Amino acid sequence: MCVKKETGQSGYTFGVEELTPSEAEEFFFYVEIRYHNDGELFMRGRREMKTFVLLGAINAFLSVALGAFGAHGLEGKIPGHYLEVWKTGVQYQMFHALGLLAVGLLLGKFPNVGLLTTAGWIMFIGIVLFSGSLYVLSVTQIKPLGMITPFGGVSFLIAWALIGYAAVKAL
Repeated sequence: MCVKKETGQSGYTFGVEELTPSEAEEFFFYVEIRYHNDGELFMRGRREMKTFVLLGAINAFLSVALGAFGAHGLEGKIPGHYLEVWKTGVQYQMFHALGLLAVGLLLGKFPNVGLLTTAGWIMFIGIVLFSGSLYVLSVTQIKPLGMITPFGGVSFLIAWALIGYAAVKAL
């Protein structure tokens, strides 16, 4: 990518001067953090922030609703072991709903938008696979469904590792 610094009203614009890799890295850090409200980078970051904050809020809401349903609607209707499985799904959904909220907020602060966006989607997939499989397992008591759960757990691990890597790269 080529960039050119201009002192005009728009700040930085794309041009014809080539940058070395270290200059490009410094430029993109500067643009995304300090001048991210000029142009496309800001709009992309804002849209992604909104997406992950919304996904986090929806999943937190669902976690509370499903927790209440489990405590009041399923008690006595499914065996105690499966009620505990349900509770585990609710807990992990809430933990990772907060993780999605954190990803949304970090998108506005860190230059590694791609890493954080990937982490957010992987975390969302983890919620669907991990908590979703536990909910279905609890209600249907079909034990092979438990084989899906570890894929969700691995998704959570990958997402948290990506968030950590993005933080290390940014600091």
